[in-house]
Amino acid sequence: MKLIIGLGNPGKTYEHTHHNVGFDTIDILAAKWGVSLNQSKFNGMYGTIHRPEGKVMLLKPLTYMNISGECVGPIMDYFDIDVEDIIVIYDDLDLDKGKLRLRQKGSAGGHNGIKSLIQHLGTQNFNRIRIGISRPPAGMKVSDYVLARFSKEDQPVMQDAFEKAADACEYALNKPFIDVMNQFN
Repeated sequence: MKLIIGLGNPGKTYEHTHHNVGFDTIDILAAKWGVSLNQSKFNGMYGTIHRPEGKVMLLKPLTYMNISGECVGPIMDYFDIDVEDIIVIYDDLDLDKGKLRLRQKGSAGGHNGIKSLIQHLGTQNFNRIRIGISRPPAGMKVSDYVLARFSKEDQPVMQDAFEKAADACEYALNKPFIDVMNQFN
């Protein structure tokens, strides 16, 4: 089974914020595939679908971003999912808004959600799709910025990025991730 994880924070307050690009991408995949995230386990909402490429689970950890691993690790153990069968989607301050960067491994790069995943999975070798959100404007704290919504001007660029990230996830279902990186980076 493949597991596609969108990182974010639960609740209306955080919907469509910079930090919730993973949730927004999962919503696109769920709508595209007709999957309801109506199941709950280990403080995460998920849904599964049987596709021609095999079974796929879409997951939104509801643990809040900084402790995402507390949901993902137990889900992977419970469903016996190998680390090479996951894709994690999250925001990246160091990429321009709407840019995608796919990698198979790497450090957390200061991202607390990824730090938590690395800690709970015991490895930094997992597939990821980073979606650029750019740095905050001068004088704005990073914590305030990542919890703010996108401006009206940025929404079309970000929507396009979410759709491309969803396409990359779909492409990855039957291709080696290195091929997905070559196609979408």
